[in-house]
Amino acid sequence: MKSDALGDNREEILRSIRDDVLNLTASPLYVYRTENNYFPVIGQGSHTAHLMFIGEAPGRNEAQTGRPFCGAAGKILDELCASINLKREDVYVTNILKDRPQDNRDPLPEEIELYAPFLYRQIEAIKPRVIATLGRFSMAYIMKKFGLENDLAPISKIHGRVFETHSLFAPNLVIIPLYHPAASIYDRTLKDTLLEDFQVIKKYI
Repeated sequence: MKSDALGDNREEILRSIRDDVLNLTASPLYVYRTENNYFPVIGQGSHTAHLMFIGEAPGRNEAQTGRPFCGAAGKILDELCASINLKREDVYVTNILKDRPQDNRDPLPEEIELYAPFLYRQIEAIKPRVIATLGRFSMAYIMKKFGLENDLAPISKIHGRVFETHSLFAPNLVIIPLYHPAASIYDRTLKDTLLEDFQVIKKYI
């Protein structure tokens, strides 16, 4: 694949993001991270991925290992990827928040505001053609960020739908909102819904 100037610096940019998050003492989650010997969870996968999965925040397993989606939700994500013959190492997986919130609570608005610029830098560096959001928080952030706020609705209404937009790095960027894989742990019917929605992703990979 032909690289551009930013592409040539992709590794350097992603390392810079990692270092910035590691030293983010301004975050209210920094002390919680260091007190518990947790790692920041930056992201994992191909740095030239065409498909990027974006979740909400790391859980305990993720914070203990520094790897996104490595617990129960991660196993489900792997199964979903396998259902469309997609290898985990060929995509990029990350979250809006790079540090674990206490007790796995929902991200707070001020935390999203603090960590979101790191996510956007990742998106700019990787230049995905498709972004699949996992859960309502990442859905809301990404759709607003890319000018789709007028299309925003409850995830129950728009999951699996395709929204076309554009950006400086991807003139034909596709955004597909999905339920968070963890939701299917508590509601087994959502596993079938996710499997169906992944068939939508298959058309774009």
